[in-house]
Order: sequence, then structure tokens, then C-alpha cells
Amino acid sequence: MARPAKVTKKSRDPLPFSDVVRLAIPNKGRIAAPIMDLVEKSGLHLAESGSERRLITRTLDPHVEILFARPVDIPEYVANGAADLGITGHDMVIERQSDVEELLDLQFGKAKLVLAVHEDSGITSVKQLKGKKVATEFPVITRTYFAKKNIDVEIVQVGGACEATPYLGIADAIIDLSSSGTTLKTNRLKVIEEVLITSTNLIANKDSLKKKRDKIDEIHLALESVIRARGQCYLMMNVKRASLDSVKKVLPGLSGPTVMDVASSEGLVAVHAVVSEERVYTLINQLRRAGAKDILVMAIQRMIR
Repeated sequence: MARPAKVTKKSRDPLPFSDVVRLAIPNKGRIAAPIMDLVEKSGLHLAESGSERRLITRTLDPHVEILFARPVDIPEYVANGAADLGITGHDMVIERQSDVEELLDLQFGKAKLVLAVHEDSGITSVKQLKGKKVATEFPVITRTYFAKKNIDVEIVQVGGACEATPYLGIADAIIDLSSSGTTLKTNRLKVIEEVLITSTNLIANKDSLKKKRDKIDEIHLALESVIRARGQCYLMMNVKRASLDSVKKVLPGLSGPTVMDVASSEGLVAVHAVVSEERVYTLINQLRRAGAKDILVMAIQRMIR
């Protein structure tokens, strides 16, 4: 008599790439850490961490994986389908001239691409740069900018420390990113014009949007919900019904407070509201004076409208 086949528990086999949404995020740079934090808070927890993390890393969702790449390469990876989604700067998308869909402004990494000259140069307008040298890490954007103004300049492409080039005599002007303006001031540079405003965006491959729309929408909503929750907190309190109107006048909220009956002989109602974190400090005392008690302040991880 034949023995029954032994059933063994199989480890999870990788899904075909056609069934997986690959999200490309920066492997380094100033926006890498906040992007990783955003991804984790959205629920896309990495299955591998630390020294185990590879170029392409699985998440706890078997249908989503992470590709770590240079920010400048991400737009092209998404455009050619190596990744379905990517997170990178709007400036990178424009510089690489990548044919992608920009889905969501993640509202960090905000900066301006500016045209600046040394404060002692005597240059006060763009027209004075005709025939002069302009140093930049963004040759495509720079070329397009001056072409639209019909001004011929010599573009000097640099890989970093762009702000030092006027002092070193390498260039007469620069086009570079500035977030606070501190670096420009330190190097005695003044802004002539703003070229581009940029921030960190979620971008998508156009074919993937058609073929993997449901999963992409799910990831989009998860990231957006974390962004909506930033700077917000959840207030819960008990209020005597007689004081409810006074509390409502004090309490702001996204759509007004939620009021629920409480099983109590004191005639209490529970009041819940989402408020800005920056208002909580003064709001607590105002609420107590209006008649609220048992006030709880809770952090919000995600918020979906």
C-alpha cells in the first residue's frame, strides 16, 4: 500500500513581478530619512532591516517591495517601468525629463531652485548674464530657463559645492537649490530670480497606473493619510450637557466635534475632536474653563477623509 505524500509547509514564494508594485525611494540624501519614516508609518513595514536590507527589499505586504536608489535615478526608473512608483523631488523629474505621473505632494523637502550671483558682482538682472558662465547641478533646467529668456550662457556642470564657484572664478552665477537661504548668505550670494519651486513627490509609471491601479491607489491613500495626520492630534473629554455649547465655541475641529452620550448619572457627554497640535497648549485651559474634564490628548498616525 502506497504511503500518503508528506505535506510540508512551504515558505512564501516570491510573487511574479507583474503582481508586485515596486516603490523606489532614495537610498541616501537629506530626504531619505523622512521618506523611510513616512513609508513605515503608512504601514509598509520592511521585512528586512539594517544589514539585511538589500537593493530590493520586501515589505510585510507580499504585493509591495521597495527599491533603494539614488534620488536622481528614480524618475527614470519609474518612467521605464523598473519601478511602478517612486518618491523623489519634483526638480529631479523635471531635470531628467521623465514621462511620469506626479500623484502626490508629500509636503516636505521643499526648496527653491534659484539663480544667484556674488553680491559684489554688480549683476542685478538676468540679461546681464549674456555670454557669461553659470554653474549648476541642473543643466537641463538651466538650459531651458535661459532659452526661454533668449539669453546665451555657458553652462558649467558641477557635482556639488555649486555655491563656491563664483568665489573661485569658475562661474559668474549659479542655479542651485536653496531651502533656507543660509548657504547663499554664508557664501555672499544674492538671488536674482527664482527658477523653480520643488518638493518631494510620489510619482507613478503611466502604464502601471492602468495595470495596477487598485494597489497603487491603496499605497497612495496610505501615504496621504500619514501626511494628513501631521501636526494634528485627537482630543477626547467629558462635558456636562449644560456646558456643551460653551465647549463647542472653544473647540475647533475638521468637521466640528463629535458628541456622544455617556452612561453616567452626572449628565455627561463625550466630546471628540481633531485639532492642530500647535493649539493644544492654550486650548486645554480654555476647555477646562468652559466645563470640560477628563481630557485626553492622543497622537494621530493616519487620517483618512
